[in-house]
Amino acid sequence: MSQLSGGDAAHLRRTASALHSFNRFEIKYLLSYDQVPVLRDELRSRMTADPFTIQGGYPVCSLYYDSKSLRYYWEKIEGLHFRRKLRIRNYGERHELTDETPVYIEIKQRVNRVTQKRRIKVPYLLARKLCDEAVLIDHEPEQRPFLEEVLGLIEGHGLRPTAITAYNREAYLGSDADLGLRVTIDHRVRGRDRDFHLGAEVENRLIIPPAKAIVEVKANERVPYWVTDMAARLGMNVVRVSKYCQSIEAFGQAPRSVFHVPVEEDFSVHSKREGTSTSVPSVVK
Repeated sequence: MSQLSGGDAAHLRRTASALHSFNRFEIKYLLSYDQVPVLRDELRSRMTADPFTIQGGYPVCSLYYDSKSLRYYWEKIEGLHFRRKLRIRNYGERHELTDETPVYIEIKQRVNRVTQKRRIKVPYLLARKLCDEAVLIDHEPEQRPFLEEVLGLIEGHGLRPTAITAYNREAYLGSDADLGLRVTIDHRVRGRDRDFHLGAEVENRLIIPPAKAIVEVKANERVPYWVTDMAARLGMNVVRVSKYCQSIEAFGQAPRSVFHVPVEEDFSVHSKREGTSTSVPSVVK
């Protein structure tokens, strides 16, 4: 995994915020690693790779909150037309995370076929105070309605830390006729069901087969034809996968659903952990 300096991490958070779109259509694919270089070359010929992608990608780590009955998990599995998730997300290396590091509190929701994401940036200490202790934090006045909404979800639904996901991401941005298009490639998708501090130096289990990457295509209005044509040529399989749900099922918190992506037997039986020897190729090219 690439290493980010403090300045790089700060710039990445600004970049991630600037790239954010509130309403998107999303399609997710599974792609074999032997096809990733082909996909990467085609994306680079048509789209712009952000600086961190050129350096080998950037780490993303998210802590998801859910009720004891896994309300948000079941909303996803049952395909409700309106569903939500609450999470804290950090961009950057976990060993650099401090109480003062800016992180994002996010509400991601689905309304019919449209994905909406709302978020604010706060120091990690304040994010934990709000989401873990259910204490309304004193932040920028214009953000108070969002903070009150988060608090209402936490108290009303009995939310608590439930699962963590982590991965290394490449991101590509469209321009001109493809303005608003965003394609990401997520490598080494991992998770855990304990030790919920985002900076904890603990092991994560691979929750997606190590020879697969998750490709997400996000567009404001429509997905360009060349993207769907490229996906067909590369044998990219459309999947209705949720990294959060995958983590829930990987750790036995819920039965495996029809949307669960099987992990190779040696990873599911022996529960190999991050840091052990695997056949996962390096992201850096």
